[in-house]
Amino acid sequence: MLSRNCDSRQPSEMQRVGSMRTVGLATLVGFIVAALLPALVTAQGVLLDIRPDHPHRLPRPIHPPHPIPHPIRPPIPRPVPTSYKIQELAVNVNLVDQIAKVQVSQSFVNTGSRAMEVCFVFPLPYDGAVDRLTFLVDGKEYDAKLLNAKEARRIYEGYIRRNQDPALLEWMGTGMFKTSVFPVPAGAKRTVTLRYSQVCRKLDGLTEFLFPLSTAKYTSHPVENLRFAVNIQSQVAIKNVYSPTHSVEIKRPNDEHAVVQLHHKNRIPNSDFRLFFDVGSKAVGASVLSYRPEKNEQGYLMMLVSPEIKKQADKQMKKNILFVVDRSGSMSGKKIEQAKAALKFVLNNLNKDDLFNVIAYDSEVESFQPELQKYNDKTRKQAIGFVEGIFAGGSTNIDGALTTALAMLQDNKRPSYVVFLTDGLPTAGETGLTRIVANAKKNNKVRARIFNFGVGYDVNSRLLDKLARVCYGQSLYVRPNEDIEEHVSKLFRRIGAPAMTDIAIKVDLEGQDPEDGSAVNRLYPRDAYDLFTGDQLVLVGRYKNAGNAKITVEGTVDGKKQSFSFPAKLSKKSKDETNAFVEKVWASRRIGEIIDEIDLQGKNQELVDELIKLSTKHGILTPYTSFLADDNVSPQDFANNRGRAERALSALDEEFGQAGFAQRDAKAKFQRAAQAPAGGAAVYKSAASGKSVAIHTIQNVGNKTFFYRNQCWIDSAATEDRKKNARKITRYSDEYFELVTRYGKDVAKYLALEGHVIVVLNGQAYEF
Repeated sequence: MLSRNCDSRQPSEMQRVGSMRTVGLATLVGFIVAALLPALVTAQGVLLDIRPDHPHRLPRPIHPPHPIPHPIRPPIPRPVPTSYKIQELAVNVNLVDQIAKVQVSQSFVNTGSRAMEVCFVFPLPYDGAVDRLTFLVDGKEYDAKLLNAKEARRIYEGYIRRNQDPALLEWMGTGMFKTSVFPVPAGAKRTVTLRYSQVCRKLDGLTEFLFPLSTAKYTSHPVENLRFAVNIQSQVAIKNVYSPTHSVEIKRPNDEHAVVQLHHKNRIPNSDFRLFFDVGSKAVGASVLSYRPEKNEQGYLMMLVSPEIKKQADKQMKKNILFVVDRSGSMSGKKIEQAKAALKFVLNNLNKDDLFNVIAYDSEVESFQPELQKYNDKTRKQAIGFVEGIFAGGSTNIDGALTTALAMLQDNKRPSYVVFLTDGLPTAGETGLTRIVANAKKNNKVRARIFNFGVGYDVNSRLLDKLARVCYGQSLYVRPNEDIEEHVSKLFRRIGAPAMTDIAIKVDLEGQDPEDGSAVNRLYPRDAYDLFTGDQLVLVGRYKNAGNAKITVEGTVDGKKQSFSFPAKLSKKSKDETNAFVEKVWASRRIGEIIDEIDLQGKNQELVDELIKLSTKHGILTPYTSFLADDNVSPQDFANNRGRAERALSALDEEFGQAGFAQRDAKAKFQRAAQAPAGGAAVYKSAASGKSVAIHTIQNVGNKTFFYRNQCWIDSAATEDRKKNARKITRYSDEYFELVTRYGKDVAKYLALEGHVIVVLNGQAYEF
């Protein structure tokens, strides 16, 4: 939403909806977003003075470009005659089948010294999506006019030319609602409510809900309180629910209902809010999205797979589960009490007829029972009594504990899980790391999944990652100030109800010959996996040939092999960047796999080069490529950058301690990435501290990455030859705006970059 400061003494023509001069754009995502944005907004999204000699630009957070070692300079205070404070923004959506009813409620206070006459512009998520809008201020309804894409573009373009501000370019190409003017006296509070209905579009069988948020980055301060609540209802069972832009909380009360929630405090949104869901009658649902920006290069695909919701415990798949807990001397005090509480949580939440056991180890290994026990009230009480008798003391016999646990698992008809907890290094029994891993692999005869919990900084994180790799599991790390019970209970809530195990996915492309090889490659996650009730598999990969395909999902349900087939289409050439996030998610996961290979197998030049290229192209900084934030480093200088990366990768030699712990934790986040990297400044996570730092010499914009070099934002795709032959255009000229028409509205976000810019479009570099 855009808001503007309108002088009531100006001619009424200046206040009309269609006036180009008076338009101050705060998109619903400006006001909403403004609401979504700032706690204290100076000339937000828009407080625009309509007098020609008082132009106003949209506000920006004050983050001047700096290499990583330099601190961000604080803003210089200056008087603000017109400003407002956003107290809260709440977006509630009721999404039934394909129709979304949206209500936005926002409270704000005029913190300036004079009254404001404000109006708001709401850019449509996509043209023609919204059929009506109601705009209320403290309960009083105001008029809102719908403008088509052509009219909207004229207004956007006029505003941009007049104020020499490209910020609104990214919304060119869709229509808008523009509201009438209303007053906000100095110091007054207003509650604004917007209601509209929207027909959601469908993409490859997925229904998409899109809420414009990205203009919220044009603000001087973060949003105090941002809430989203999306209630999805369907007459057919809902399968996949996925957001490519935000990490959301998803609750699934039943097959036909899902609730999606997002709550941020003091955050500057950098991307629009997108949400997908699909429906189906099969026990497993699958959908495929593809993206291929260049037809002569391999494309990217994302597959979403979800099982049906199990409503009753007696319908849930029976499983074997072993809890192996460290009781060595280093676990004494708070840690052992938290571990025991976690054990009790698991024991109180098993299902009838599950088979289980508890193993406690220090230098000796002790089992609750010599073999797996059938879960019932009697065995539950006996096991809790065993847990109460666990006390910390002694050394750490990791090999003995795992050997004892895996020997109990002989039946491969049920899925088997080992929850293994340790807080230190192996100091008793077999202590050789290579031998411990080899023994675990040899003794795991039923493909049990081992979930490792490394507690504190004294664990050997490389050992745990190797165990997870050979035993089809995952390593999770608990910092010293974190609660073991919380982490274990969160994992068990997920794995407590297997729906389909040992899943294999096959892609058959229509017309592809066997000698062409597999239709897809470099799929991540790459190993066999299980699906749990309420879970969702996000699988990403590459494909060479386009066309119609059949996806087959095979797995075991209650001991029986089952198979489900779904149609899919792999794009030959994507017409826009709608599915560009698929490439970004794949790049994040591929980076995680590369780091894992280097960590567990050692460095080689090909992997190091690929890591640098992916990090450069996609603006995904790792602890080993953070040197790209230095504005003295050329992103195209691969020879020197290889040396920098190899030196940084030596940090992976640290097997334990805080640094080793943080590196494996960061690696796992890349491997499990489910959302594309956020727009705006690139984020670097320090392996030493684990803290995230925004890097303002690198910007992720749309599907591109820009580096700030020699006072210019340079597209990562700009080679020396392309820069030399760049076509120079003048900002705000007709040719500048025509680029949007020529290349499509996705290009607008690149033209909206501040300052000197070089961008590559369809192989041609443009400089402005």
